Amino acid sequence: MYRRLRLCSNHGGYEAVADPPNRLDLRSVRTALEGAGIPVVDARVMLIATLESEVTISRAGRLLFKTPDPGVAERSFERLRGILGLPPMEPVEPTGSGSG
Repeated sequence: MYRRLRLCSNHGGYEAVADPPNRLDLRSVRTALEGAGIPVVDARVMLIATLESEVTISRAGRLLFKTPDPGVAERSFERLRGILGLPPMEPVEPTGSGSG
């Protein structure tokens, strides 16, 4: 399962981290993305794909979406999830349980 998207410390993007780590075969990931018509740069230890935002994909399954817009990051994550069969993102915890 992926943790909820969180804003990076420099506020330039959002990251999704698999917990536990989700080892990815970058060669297979590249093949799947290119098969879906997504441009990919293979930097050996990571892939850089161009979706609605640029995304960096690490071997450990960490995804870095280079956008300050959480909606764009979420849509890009869901698109990757559909293409690559990634695990879902953890559900959002309800706020304000009404007790208290």
